[in-house]
Amino acid sequence: MRYAPDPLADRGLRPITSTDFQLVPAPATLQVAECRPATSPLPCPECAGAGWYKLAVPLGHPEFGRLQPCACTQAERAHTQAVNLLQLSQLGAFRQKTFAAFEQAVPGTQQAYQAAVRYACQPTRWLALFGWYGCGKTHLAAAIANDLVDRGVAVLFVVVPDLLDHLRSTFAPESTVTYDQRFDQIRHAPLLLLDDLGTESTTAWAREKLFQVVNSRYNAHLPTVFTSNVAITQIDPRIASRMHDAALGAEIIMMTAGDYRQRKRVPMNGQH
Repeated sequence: MRYAPDPLADRGLRPITSTDFQLVPAPATLQVAECRPATSPLPCPECAGAGWYKLAVPLGHPEFGRLQPCACTQAERAHTQAVNLLQLSQLGAFRQKTFAAFEQAVPGTQQAYQAAVRYACQPTRWLALFGWYGCGKTHLAAAIANDLVDRGVAVLFVVVPDLLDHLRSTFAPESTVTYDQRFDQIRHAPLLLLDDLGTESTTAWAREKLFQVVNSRYNAHLPTVFTSNVAITQIDPRIASRMHDAALGAEIIMMTAGDYRQRKRVPMNGQH
């Protein structure tokens, strides 16, 4: 088959055409994504609007005839993933929890604050914040999530007991997603923030499912943030052991600040 000259040819690429789908049937599950938003006046210059392309390689090459997703298709997939994770997250109730709104001057919070800011700049490892109720650990975890969401990074922020509820809900007859779909969505999230680790149910099912999520992310070296108000000795020892793994560059911080909800506030204008 001879193809018309194409400006992509000198880059080893060419747009796919309707005849390609006749010659190389696509898998049943494959859908050709829209290359660009409907409001965009021009098609993607890389794939001419198809969303996919084929490498210009000779017959017999491993990639001959195989559809390759264009960068625009990959970007659309990433956007869809980010939207889905944000819908699953509980970040909406914490959108005001930012670094700017955090009280840095409170004793016992400075180390955690600085670590959280560094983490938001380079979220490539594990971070665990331990401390008593109201010390600010959830605020800092939410601040990390909000900072990254504002920069277009896909994150999943969820309280641990609710994460387990998300998994249980897939067994309901009216569920629109399967257990495997939800489980994969959680354990493969680009960044997972687990709030209140240690407050989950102590049933064998809950312990095992949580370990499976954490262990999967550990093996894949996926960035994960934990907060907990229990001693690390009360955490599942399998999870605690992985938190200490230097290979992940994991950082564990103990916050010593008191409960901000009970913190005495100084009245304005010196009035009592």
